Amino acid sequence: MSGTKILFVDRDGTLIEEPADFQIDAYEKLRLVKGVIPAMLKLRDAGFQFVIVTNQDGLGTEGYPRERFDGPNNLMLQIFESQGIIFREVLVDCSWPADKAPTRKPELGLVLHYLRDRGIDLDGSAMVGDRETDIRFAQNLGIRGFQLRTEQFGGEWDWAGIAHALADAPRTARVRRKTKETDILVELDLDKVAEPKIHTGLPFFDHMLEQIGKHGGFSLQIQTTGDLHIDEHHTIEDTALALGEALKQALGDKRGIGRYGFTLPMDECLVSAALDFSGRPYLVFDGSFKRERVGDMPTELVPHFFRSLCDAAGLNLNLQVRGDNDHHQVEGCFKALARALRQAIRREGSELPSTKGAL
Repeated sequence: MSGTKILFVDRDGTLIEEPADFQIDAYEKLRLVKGVIPAMLKLRDAGFQFVIVTNQDGLGTEGYPRERFDGPNNLMLQIFESQGIIFREVLVDCSWPADKAPTRKPELGLVLHYLRDRGIDLDGSAMVGDRETDIRFAQNLGIRGFQLRTEQFGGEWDWAGIAHALADAPRTARVRRKTKETDILVELDLDKVAEPKIHTGLPFFDHMLEQIGKHGGFSLQIQTTGDLHIDEHHTIEDTALALGEALKQALGDKRGIGRYGFTLPMDECLVSAALDFSGRPYLVFDGSFKRERVGDMPTELVPHFFRSLCDAAGLNLNLQVRGDNDHHQVEGCFKALARALRQAIRREGSELPSTKGAL
């Protein structure tokens, strides 16, 4: 559905920090939440309009006079406007929780007109708040909900992450592979740069997998528990299969990707990784090792890792390595793969890079 995307936002604890007494009724209490302005500018540029939906317990009563709310609130709106962020509406419910008013979040009384407006893209809209009631409000409205991380109420998101999730249309995957031999969780985001977080129980293998995330230019987290009391085979093979499946999921229909490969030197060795996300798995590995293992990784499992990765990802990989130092050769293979992935997964538009019409 085409139309205007709305970001519904809570106020206290979401746009501005919430004080201990839960009332921003004085100018000195006014502090913006960290990262809110750059995130909202990014979302504005992505086509979102902004609507504040806030519960203000007993606003307008003797204990919370309207004038004590209006001054700080108007200053907040002025600050946002000065930075290019304008709110389409500011919707305020003044009831008490015990009133159970239909206009009080998580109820939808204040936003019914958005449900009736055919010019609104509710499928593309979202809600950001700091409380569980904000998430229930989003569920009632049928839109995506994000709970900001706060000391008072928990939550998992920060503003930068929310902007990334909504504006960048990130290609993400979360794959859990569990067998009698291994238990593996792989999480990746092809459109986010972050330090890799890897733990497989094999430090050298961890170091190799870190090369994929670091030089591939994407966020990669892998947690593997395997039967290392037997040997390393299942841990390395199954991690490759889970990673390949995650890459396949995250790439989706592969529209706009670069698709192809990379060559790099590492000291005395030269490595070439020519790859193609063709959907037809195939590995050609041209190289040899003198040592039985590098660190805690058997060298016979190096080509086996890449073969398993290709099988799960639908990847055609031609990997060539020449050199004298086996450590450099193994690390060069992982780095060359990572750099090839960086080129291949980069989005360059929306066209499918194939004359067949499918990859």
